[in-house]
Amino acid sequence: MKSFIKYTFSTIVGVLIAGIIMVAGLVVVGTAMALSDDTAPVEVKDDSVLRLRLSGEIVEKQDADAISGMLGISDMTQRQGLNDIVGAIEKAARNENIKGLYIEAGMLQADYATLQEIRKAVIEFRKSRKWVVAFADEYTQGAYYVCSAADKVLLNPQGMLDLHGISSKPMFLKDLLAKVGVKMTVVKVGKFKSATEQYTEEQMSEANREQTTRYISNIWNVVLQDISKSRRISIDSLNIFADEMTSLQGAGYLKQHRLIDKTLYQNEVEAYLNTLLKKDKDEKVEMVGCAALNRSTIESIVSDNKIAVYYCEGSIVQNQESGMVMGDAGIVSKKMVKDLDKIAKDDDIKAVVIRVNSGGGDAFASEEIWNSVVKLKARKPVVISMGGMAASGAYYLSAGASWIVAQPTTLTGSIGIFGCFPDMSNLMQQKLGIKYDNVKTNKHADFSILQTARPFNAEEEAYLQAYINRGYELFCKRVADGRKISIGQVKQIAEGRVWTGADALRIKLVDEIGGMPEALKKAATMAKIKDEDYETVAYPKAKTWMEQLTETAGTDDELDQQLRLTLGAFYEPFVLVRQLQHQSPVQARCEIVQIAN
Repeated sequence: MKSFIKYTFSTIVGVLIAGIIMVAGLVVVGTAMALSDDTAPVEVKDDSVLRLRLSGEIVEKQDADAISGMLGISDMTQRQGLNDIVGAIEKAARNENIKGLYIEAGMLQADYATLQEIRKAVIEFRKSRKWVVAFADEYTQGAYYVCSAADKVLLNPQGMLDLHGISSKPMFLKDLLAKVGVKMTVVKVGKFKSATEQYTEEQMSEANREQTTRYISNIWNVVLQDISKSRRISIDSLNIFADEMTSLQGAGYLKQHRLIDKTLYQNEVEAYLNTLLKKDKDEKVEMVGCAALNRSTIESIVSDNKIAVYYCEGSIVQNQESGMVMGDAGIVSKKMVKDLDKIAKDDDIKAVVIRVNSGGGDAFASEEIWNSVVKLKARKPVVISMGGMAASGAYYLSAGASWIVAQPTTLTGSIGIFGCFPDMSNLMQQKLGIKYDNVKTNKHADFSILQTARPFNAEEEAYLQAYINRGYELFCKRVADGRKISIGQVKQIAEGRVWTGADALRIKLVDEIGGMPEALKKAATMAKIKDEDYETVAYPKAKTWMEQLTETAGTDDELDQQLRLTLGAFYEPFVLVRQLQHQSPVQARCEIVQIAN
């Protein structure tokens, strides 16, 4: 008994000591984070230059990563927020102490609608009669698209510039699944709904090839027109350069054809900038980054009129756990519904802009968010600003808004749904040798969305198709009601077809071509706010360091990012296997293969 009491007491003491150490550790971590959180206003010195590092992944909104920052972890998947980049460029244009914009381009991952937003901000910056200079050791096509708007485009003498056109290379997994004994039973509505082809086909259907050809051609034409206008090079010439593989051509070729203006090494750039600043070439150039400039209190707006900007990016899921399994918990319907309900009740918020960059996801979650958008619209204007993609379930939730703004290169529409139901009976019984027997009271008592004992029969597949058909009819009705057109008109442009923003305007799926500035302007107008007398408030709210710490401890997000980097093209098949048992079978999703830039 004495031994039991002694050991029990020791255990309790040990737990208490461990708890004290953990709390003390959190206090130390929190203090370190607080001290390292450089949020003090930045003083911008005279003759300063805004430096934009155009590299890494550009997302719609990027909150500070307190954990990695404090630990000094190198971020292999560097991310920047589009809102931070554009906001800094706009501030720099109005700041008298900033004389120019220096774009330092590198390896870049972003969609063309995102790049259009940045490029337009650069063009607006030039209207302030300040210069823009771009430099790179290597220009990716997407980076060059932005940098071509600069006054001067500089390149390392041994550098490269990639201009190759746009392609889309879908991956087909039918044979891979067959090798492990899995067959996907697919039911869908819409001949253009191509997301399921990866499970059932070995190549693109003619319908998918038709729509893909159209949207990549439309995007490429926008890129060509913009570069042509800025660089004063004909579109025909640009196409010839792309066919001649500019990435393998020397700097002399690039300069001869006016794709660049000058060659310089990296350590010579500051001297060149000093000539523009009319200073001695050996002086240090005062550079200010986007993050630092955004911390400046200069030009900050405080108003009783607030416009909420709600960022929606990634897959649409019902809950955080589903998103974690899929490697993407971007738009969680349960959280977004709560957030929109709070915004609706906040009388200080006069209008809402929902920024969407998503290929959709869970059909039920999309319906939940659509319902909240409609309820929100009943109390205040709701404007959708579409990024690179707002398709399928993402278009579903957008359809209930007051007004929709899209870029010409936005991929949208894809009005259709599908269901993918894994038949794993061959895997379980033939590959693994597991046998099943069965006793049941009704003929479908052993039916399961994830079949392991037997394939689906014809009657069950008919029921599944009817279920999907009802979902499609509801989707079409939501679009018809929101866009104030007939269901017949919706079905003529639906069938799961993907449209660019330019086409979507013509067929009345969107109301206006533009980006966030146009969306905010429309929201202010609809809310009867005059003279831009409003303050923007970003949602969802940024997580505190403690929330980041607890979430990091409970998720494998960092591991997932490293797997994406390591596996490359094999990442998607890996995720597919992980998703089979967890993903909602009914999806309003548009699978667009990453368009190379």
